[in-house]
This record gives sequence, structure tokens and C-alpha cells, in this order.
Amino acid sequence: MTTPSPSAPTSIGTSIGTSIGTSIVDNNALTSALRTLKLGGMLQTLDARLAQARAGELGHVEFLQVLCLDEISRRETTAIVRRTRRARFEQTVTLEGFDFTANPKLPAAQIRDLAALRWLHAGESVILHGPVGVGKTHIAQALAHQAIRVGAEARFAKTSRILAELAGGHADGTWTRRLRELARPAVLVLDDFAMRELTPTQADDLYELINERVGRSLILTSNRAPLDWYPLFPNPVVAESLLDRLINNSHQLLMAGASYRPRTRPGRVVDQGTTTTR
Repeated sequence: MTTPSPSAPTSIGTSIGTSIGTSIVDNNALTSALRTLKLGGMLQTLDARLAQARAGELGHVEFLQVLCLDEISRRETTAIVRRTRRARFEQTVTLEGFDFTANPKLPAAQIRDLAALRWLHAGESVILHGPVGVGKTHIAQALAHQAIRVGAEARFAKTSRILAELAGGHADGTWTRRLRELARPAVLVLDDFAMRELTPTQADDLYELINERVGRSLILTSNRAPLDWYPLFPNPVVAESLLDRLINNSHQLLMAGASYRPRTRPGRVVDQGTTTTR
């Protein structure tokens, strides 16, 4: 029996390196294998990573690790795009794209603190209230997008649209299903909350929705201060039960100052990255 020489491992390593270096690969078979394993995204960066391996920039383990990280990054990006589409935002906006210098009266430090999402992990809510045009809708959507980035599901809608959706459920017998769908996302943004007086049915629907979402976060934007919401409910008992729980479990930010909208009127030059806010 011939004893393998001590240099055998080196020869094997050299052979593997040569295989990668000279790209002795059946591309069709590799493509098929990656797609079978649902790793087709690796093909987008495979050629670039092979070039790095040939140049000696990546060892065998590093080559595999980097290729796997490419796939993870691609999947995370795809998932964010998918969750963002399901959120039904009016605009896909971020906190990075908000011009805090436009209005020194805004609570910038508090808003940036909310970006850490501690409220989301605690199942708490956020109330943004103040006059028209100061950026409430932008911040609400940006906070929801921040939650999407860390894997949470979100949904954005005008409060009037949500009430109409639930009213439609009463009409066609799908109210329970619609309520459950609205209760499912980790973050529900109710834009333009408390715009007008509610009917008894609308008040009851809001009561059921907020009860169904116990433990999940809401983001509300409103032109009225929370204490001014109570008279909008026809039944004081429902108002007290609903709003006391909601308000006392929320981070409340008064967004004051001049309207941002004149800065973005047609014909005015706007700094890149600045968007219209409400």
C-alpha cells in the first residue's frame, strides 16, 4: 500500500483553487442547481465573485460566505419592496428625506428617538398632531417605513377610507374579515384622524378596530389635539373607553410651525431629497 505523501492536502487545495481560478464549471448545471435550491439570486453576483476568487481576493470559504451574504441582501431588499407595496403608502418617504431645517419648531429630537422603534417593540402607538402642512403625514409614513425595514408589516390609509371599508363590510357581510385584515399589520397608520364628527356606527367600528389591535401599534395624524377628540364621538362612554386607552398608551408629538407647502409650490427650486409634506 502506498502511503500518501505529506504534500497531498496541498495538492488537493491547489486543484480546488485551480478549478475556481480557471472556472471549470458547468454553468448550465450550476444555474439549474441554484434555482432548484431557490438561490437564483446568487447568479447576479456569481461572475463578480468568481473574478475576485481568480484574483486571489477571496479564499474558498470567503467566496462561499460572500456569495451567501449577497443572496441574503437580495432577499431582504425584495422583502422590503414587497412589504412597502402592501403598505399602500401615498408616497414612499423616509426620515432621511425629511428637511428638519425647514421648520425649527418641529420636535426633531423626539422624532429621531421614535426612529429607534422602541414604541413598536412595546406595542405602543404614536400620535402626531398639529396644523396643516407641517409634515405629519410624511413622518407617519416614514416611521411606518422604518418599521418595514426591520421586518414589520405596515398599512397606511386615510381614516375616512378605513371607516368606509368597514361600512362596506356591514353591507356585504364581510365586516369580520375586513376587521381582521386591518388588525393584522404590526403598524397601522390612520391619517387625518378626528377630522369630523362620527356617526354611532363609525364610532363603534373604531372602537372594535382599536380593541382588535391591542398589542399592535397605531400611528395617528390629526389636525386636532387628542383632548379635542372626545366631543366627536356621539356616545361619551365609547369615547372615554376608546380614547383613554389609546391616548395613555401613545407617544404624543405636537408638530407646530409654519406650513412647509409654500416651499414646494410649482416653479420654486427645492433642494434635492426634500419632498412635499403634510
